[in-house]
Amino acid sequence: MNVNGRHYRTIWTEGQGADETLRIIDQTALPHEFRTRALGSVDEVCRAMRDMWVRGAGLIGATAAWGVWVAARTAPKDDFCGFVARSMDKLRATRPTAGNLVWALDRQKKVMAGLSGEKAVRAVRAEAQAIADEDADFCRLIGEHGLSIIKEAAARHPGRPVNILTHCNAGWLAFVDYGSALSPVYAAFDAGIPVHVWVDETRPRNQGASLTAWELGRHGVPHDLIADNAGGHLMQHGMVDLVITGADRVTRCGDAANKIGTYLKALAAFDNGVPFYVALPSSTFDFALRDGVRDIPIEERGADEVRMISGLSERGRVEDVLICPPDTTARNWAFDVTPARLITGLITERGVCSASEQGILSLYPERKDA
Repeated sequence: MNVNGRHYRTIWTEGQGADETLRIIDQTALPHEFRTRALGSVDEVCRAMRDMWVRGAGLIGATAAWGVWVAARTAPKDDFCGFVARSMDKLRATRPTAGNLVWALDRQKKVMAGLSGEKAVRAVRAEAQAIADEDADFCRLIGEHGLSIIKEAAARHPGRPVNILTHCNAGWLAFVDYGSALSPVYAAFDAGIPVHVWVDETRPRNQGASLTAWELGRHGVPHDLIADNAGGHLMQHGMVDLVITGADRVTRCGDAANKIGTYLKALAAFDNGVPFYVALPSSTFDFALRDGVRDIPIEERGADEVRMISGLSERGRVEDVLICPPDTTARNWAFDVTPARLITGLITERGVCSASEQGILSLYPERKDA
């Protein structure tokens, strides 16, 4: 995506050799400030993921992969393998729901097998770059395959924009480039198809209000921010043609974990006959799991994310304010699981399939015995 006339990925390196530095976009500063950060240590990479300087399934995976490179290039010579192994454990513990995190670390572990020192550093750097490039390319392909769904919706509703509802942010900022749920939207907009996006605010961290709205505005896509609880009303009144969300982990049978509140949108869509799609690259599949509600670990984050809210004050400052009585306790589950029976289809880099084991394996037959 272009920001202030420059094309950015969400994670990249600058410089060469010993001066090469890992950089990210600090998403906690958006939408009020565009700020980048350098990550020079494993602890900084872990903090970036844990404190959501970076977030989103694909970007978490890419950041973890680059984190292994940071670990390898900063490891002491007399404890290289031990330091890198401990660093990978730290990275793995940051965001337990994200399937891409484990997938990326497992790839790096295979690449490093039998290597140490400079050979290992070169190998994991090449693999981190490959993971990032693959993520961007897969998301571009998701856009191409999802475009056909939006074209079909446009044909059903000539003379007006296709109204798409999304929850949380699964756009460019959630991946290395392009995004998953928003990639088809960008592809349709760029192809001249009139589209309009209903942007859920996505409490408690407001990724829809802060990130999705910012992205869509930068790209020029018409959109309106809505309260999280408005989606069902809009569907009842025929104001939503499609729902497209992303996912943080999807089982081999099609159950999808995504930002808390996604399940309720799927229920409303099912009740009102609105197609509900989940867009994801194959790195988000967890072929070892069958029952998402039972088996996908759901991250519970700090209570203050619910009790506090951040915004730009009249004085032009970004400030945190308390929205409940000071002694009120809170719980904060970050994700929920949408059962496959509520999902119309999965949009992947290989095409669109049903949210079922048979449908998924039709696109990924090599994972049959995974």
